[in-house]
Amino acid sequence: MKKVLVSFLLILAVCLNIVVLASCGNKNLIADFEIPEGGFDTEKEITIKFYHTMGANLREVLERYIVEFNKLYPNIKIEHQQVGSYDDVRDQIKTEITVGNQPHIAYCYPDHVALYNLAKAVVSLDSLIASDITVNRADGSSEVLGLTSEQVSDFIKGYYEEGKQFGDGKMYTLPLSKSTEVLYYNKTFFDKHNLTPPKTWEEMEKLCEEIKKIDPNCIPLGYDSESNWFITMCEQYGSDYTSATGDHFLFDNDTNRKFVEEFRDWYQKGYVTTQELSGAYTSELFKAQDGIKSYMSIGSSAGATHQRPDKVNEAYPFEVAITTIPQVNADKPKVISQGPSICIFNKTDAQEVLASWLFVKYLTTTVEFQAEFSMASGYVPVLKSVGENEIYKTEFLDKADGGDFISALSAKICLEQQEAYYTSPAFNGSSTARDQVGLLMQKCLSADAGSDVKKMIKKAFEDAVAECKYQAG
Repeated sequence: MKKVLVSFLLILAVCLNIVVLASCGNKNLIADFEIPEGGFDTEKEITIKFYHTMGANLREVLERYIVEFNKLYPNIKIEHQQVGSYDDVRDQIKTEITVGNQPHIAYCYPDHVALYNLAKAVVSLDSLIASDITVNRADGSSEVLGLTSEQVSDFIKGYYEEGKQFGDGKMYTLPLSKSTEVLYYNKTFFDKHNLTPPKTWEEMEKLCEEIKKIDPNCIPLGYDSESNWFITMCEQYGSDYTSATGDHFLFDNDTNRKFVEEFRDWYQKGYVTTQELSGAYTSELFKAQDGIKSYMSIGSSAGATHQRPDKVNEAYPFEVAITTIPQVNADKPKVISQGPSICIFNKTDAQEVLASWLFVKYLTTTVEFQAEFSMASGYVPVLKSVGENEIYKTEFLDKADGGDFISALSAKICLEQQEAYYTSPAFNGSSTARDQVGLLMQKCLSADAGSDVKKMIKKAFEDAVAECKYQAG
C-alpha cells in the first residue's frame, strides 16, 4: 500500500508540474518534434546526459563507441551514468521530470515511457526518422538525419514496432538490445530417454506426464515468469489482455480463464512450477544434481549462463539445449519481446534533441556496436544484419553450444525466431496489469479451491481487474 501511495504522489507531482501546458493524461496533445530550419549545428558544443543500467563490461563497449562517435561529431559530449536497475532509472527520471531536470536519453521499457508522457516529456521520433536533411560530419562524410528505408527494414520488426505501442500511433523509442523467453532442456536426459522437445502446449502436457513417469519426484517444467506466461498465452490464443486506449484491462474473459484452469491442473499434478511458487528462479531446479529437479526451464534468453550447471571434475554434468517456447499454433508462433529500448526527452534547446537523436541513431544502427554489445551482454542485437557480421558470426554464433558458449546458442535461437516477437500495449497502468496477472497465476495455480475451481478462478480474475482499475485511479 505504501508503494502504491508513493507512486501516486510522484505521478500527481508530475501532473501538477505541467498543468499549465495541457491536461496531464492526454497523450494526443504531444506535438511532433520540430526540426530547426538549419538542421543540426555541428559547431555548437553540446553535452548529452544518458541514464542506463550497464555494468562495467558493457560500459567499456559503450565508451569505445563513444570515441568512434566523437570522430564524427566532436562537438557532442556524452555523459553516461549507470543508475541501478531499470526501475531505479524510471524512479529517478519521474522525480527529475517534476523540476525539468530529466536526462537527454535513457534506457526505458514501454510502461516507463507511458509514465513520462503524463508530463509530455518524451520526444516523438517520427519527424526525426522521416527527415531527409543532410548532416555533415567531422571526418568529411555526411549522413541523412533520419533513418533510410534500408535502416528501418534492418531492424527486427517486433523490436522496432515496440516504439509505437502507446495508442496514439506515434514512435517514442528505438530498440537497443533485446531478450525473449526460450525453452532450456536437459539434452542428455532427453537423448537417454528418446524424448523430443515440445512444439505446442498440448505436446508439453504429454511430455511432462512422460517425464513424471521416468522420475516421479521431479517437477518436469519450471517457468520463471508467471506474468510472461499469462501474457504470452493471451497473444498465442489471440485473446484480449489490455488496450492502450479506452477500457485498458480486458483480460477477464473465457479463453484466459480456461487456460489458467488447465495450467492449474498441471501444477496440481506436479508438472510445473514457477519462480514465485518455488521460491527461486526455476533454473535452480533445472541445474540441480540431486533432490527435486526439473528437466525443462522457460526463462530469459539473456540468462542462458544461469541455466548451465556447474562443472563437476572440469566437465558439465549434462548438456543444455535450447529451443523456442511451446505454442498454441506452431505455425503462428508468438514470443515475448523484452529488454531495453532508448527514449529521448524534450529539451528547450532543439539542438540538444538533435544531438541526442544522432547518438541514439548511431547506437541502434551501427552493426559493429550491436554485435559487440550483444556478445558482451548476452542480449540479442536488434538488427538482422548483425547475424552476418563476420566477427559476430565466426567468433560467437559459429561457436554456439550448450556449454561454454551457451549465450551464443541462446542468441542464435532468438535470431531464428525473429518473426515471432510481440509487445503488449503501453499505457499508464500497463505495469500494474502485468503485476496483477502474475499474482493471479500464482493464486489460481496454488490456492485450495475446494470443490469449485471455476468459481475461485472467476473471483481471482475479477479481483485482478478491480485492483488494476483502483491503482490506475
